[in-house]
Formats: sequence, C-alpha cells, structure tokens
Amino acid sequence: MSPAEEPVFVFAPYVASPVRVEPGWIDYNGHMNMAYYHVLFDRAVDEAFEVVGLGAEYLKARNASYFTAELHTVYVRELPADAVTRTTVRIVDFDQKRIHAYFESHHLAEGWVAATCEQLFLHVDMETRRVAPFPDDILQKLAAVKARHDCLPRPPGLGRSVGIKAGRAGASNAPSVTSPDQIG
Repeated sequence: MSPAEEPVFVFAPYVASPVRVEPGWIDYNGHMNMAYYHVLFDRAVDEAFEVVGLGAEYLKARNASYFTAELHTVYVRELPADAVTRTTVRIVDFDQKRIHAYFESHHLAEGWVAATCEQLFLHVDMETRRVAPFPDDILQKLAAVKARHDCLPRPPGLGRSVGIKAGRAGASNAPSVTSPDQIG
C-alpha cells in the first residue's frame, strides 16, 4: 500500500498518551516549571503528527521533517508533582509548507486545562535545511484531519497575542492575581 493509500484515523481532537509530572520538573515555586509544559506539547505533537505520516520513519524515508517556527503558550493553572496530564492536539490550518496547531494540556483526573499552546510548524528538507513543500500524500492526510478538526468549536484563546492592554500599564493598575483567566 502506498503512503497515499494508507487510511488516516482521525480523532477530533487528537488525544495524546497520559504523562505524569515528574518531581524534577517542579521549580522553586512548587509547581511545574514552564519549560516542561513544552515537553508535554512536544510529546503530544510527535504522537499526533505520526497519524499523518510525519514521524521518525518519515524522516528516515524522505529526509524531511518539521520544525517549530513560532509558539504561544498560556499557563492557565498550576500542575503539581505527580499530576497526570493528557494533551489534545488539533490542526487549525495548513498550507503547502506549514501547519498551524493548537494544544490543550488537561489535568487527567479533574479535567481542567493547565495550559494551552499554539504553534506554527514548518516542513523542512533535511538535506538543504530549508522550508519545502509537503508531499501530496501528507497534504491529503492533513486535509482529512483538518476537515474533522474543523467540526470542533473554535478555541477561545486561538490567535491571542502577547501584550498589555491600553490603560492597564503601571503598578497602580496592575492586577493582584496574574492567572490568565482572571486578567481582563
């Protein structure tokens, strides 16, 4: 069976394997250090992109891969040591050379969102180390996944930018709590 003929099993959203927060990931504030949220997202994207054929075998067979070009993470709620998480991945958009994906890491037992991440991935020819078009079979699989993910409601934080809203700058206007869900 050629790569273009292989079936695509589409989950909406894709749900990655559970990951337990390791004690070494906890910082001096007593919660998971920001860097390790990216470990959760990275592991989830590796699993999810395998579904469309962009895994380790793709690199070996076609000498191409994907690189993160940009990301935006929102830390919503603290994760303590030993918490078990499950990250979801959805394809928001793609074109000939790029994939825009959205992630949510959830506390597995309680269901709340710990963090979200939005990433832009580039398809890269590993010989030239330059951005290159996806092969047709990968584009077809991405289209199948995106069509299914388009049925999901738009995530409320999608496309969010970093910045301070006008009138909010300065100590006198600073919020007393810095959780993203409590900042207007």
